[in-house]
Amino acid sequence: MRRSMKLAAVVLSGSLGMASLAACGAKSTDNSSSAGSGDGSLKVGMAYDIGGRGDQSFNDSAARGLDKAKSELGVSVTEAEAKQGEAEADKETRLKNLIDAGYKTIVAVGFVYQPAVNKVAKDNPNVKFAIIDSNDKDQPANVTSLLFAEQEGSYLAGVAAANKSKAKHVGFIGGVQSELIKKFEAGYKAGVKSVDPNITVETTYLSTPPDFTGFASPDKGKESAQGQLDKGADVIYTAAGSSGNGAIEAVANKQGAWAIGVDSDQASQPALAKYKNSILTSMVKNVDTAVFSYVQSVKQGQTPTGIKLFDLKADGVSLAKTGNKIDDIQDKLKAAEDAIKSGATTIPTAPAGQ
Repeated sequence: MRRSMKLAAVVLSGSLGMASLAACGAKSTDNSSSAGSGDGSLKVGMAYDIGGRGDQSFNDSAARGLDKAKSELGVSVTEAEAKQGEAEADKETRLKNLIDAGYKTIVAVGFVYQPAVNKVAKDNPNVKFAIIDSNDKDQPANVTSLLFAEQEGSYLAGVAAANKSKAKHVGFIGGVQSELIKKFEAGYKAGVKSVDPNITVETTYLSTPPDFTGFASPDKGKESAQGQLDKGADVIYTAAGSSGNGAIEAVANKQGAWAIGVDSDQASQPALAKYKNSILTSMVKNVDTAVFSYVQSVKQGQTPTGIKLFDLKADGVSLAKTGNKIDDIQDKLKAAEDAIKSGATTIPTAPAGQ
């Protein structure tokens, strides 16, 4: 962004504040009919992670929650997108621009926003923030963490993979080697091993912090999936944002292989329609449910704070059934799900040995 735009972001407010949002890649879906009266007085800003709306995965799930809040609650909304390789200061500026434009309820999509949210929230105690997938014990009181039991849904994905693998050889691809994605890996491996401890599990990470490109590099996803297929894996689960699109493409080109999607029901995504027959299931992380729930609570005059956990019991995670490809193992999946809900099975949040 040019220096002049940065300065404008600091000094402009009100109607001119929307110009600073545009300079930072934001797009307003505000509508005058709701913004000026009734429930539309609640203005919600959403700051996306890399990939933004249209990633067919994590960000899209958050977007569905925002869309539902707009249509059912009458709130007005604005979306701001992240850029590859941006600095921490860019995230702070994006959040500040939303505030300057009058958005006092802000949802930050992804743990990469935690430092920026902490700083901006501390400086703006009257603004309500929600952050998805991150919880800092030192975060300000006006920040709510929306967390998920990814390990539980991933465990079910592992059970499905192990039951469907003919080669007894499966794979996991993580976007960024972080504590969050390790929860997916840990749950998946535990689910696989619960079915057959002798199944081989390949593991590949696409990048390591502070490099977060692993969440938005379909070419890397495709290359890594091809490498696992070449080693003999016939079911590959990818938790890597839009990088997973490349992994799904690679699997679709291998006869008899299955892909497992993540975050959204990827077999039902229009952009992935040509690969849907190769998508066994998806570990759906209902970010839309969390986003809508948070906005609804704010609309009702509540002051959410602390941690809100969306686990298997709360329908925070689940397995997609599009295409009926896991219908034949529903009894096994149901047994695994019941064991988790009852507490009989405890899922690890870190891979064995870590």
